[in-house]
Amino acid sequence: VQLQASGGGLVQAGGSLRLSCAASGRTFSIEAMGWFRQAPGQEREFVAAISWRGGTIYYADSVKGRFTISRDNAKNTAYLQMNSLKLEDTAVYSCAADPAFSIPTMANAWHWDYWGQGTLVTVSS
Repeated sequence: VQLQASGGGLVQAGGSLRLSCAASGRTFSIEAMGWFRQAPGQEREFVAAISWRGGTIYYADSVKGRFTISRDNAKNTAYLQMNSLKLEDTAVYSCAADPAFSIPTMANAWHWDYWGQGTLVTVSS
């Protein structure tokens, strides 16, 4: 499975961005897709995940109510709609995919088998 993330950029605080993650290859094996982010000097942080077939969604507390994860199965693409962006949302955002959807483990990077390259989101004041 190959993942291609896009949609990052520079946005003012309070603004919005939508990230996309397009999957290719053995996409039939995917059950979960998710997003992580890593700010400069910080550890990688789980953001959100979605079940590919059932649509179950799981968010980090830090983004609940502001970010929305969704998927388009026909396009093999997951999205992360980010609203009310804050300075602390500045990070490199990476998408990930895995054959398993498991809420107890998905917040850990080791859960995910496939990773895309990151896309930089910069929130300015």
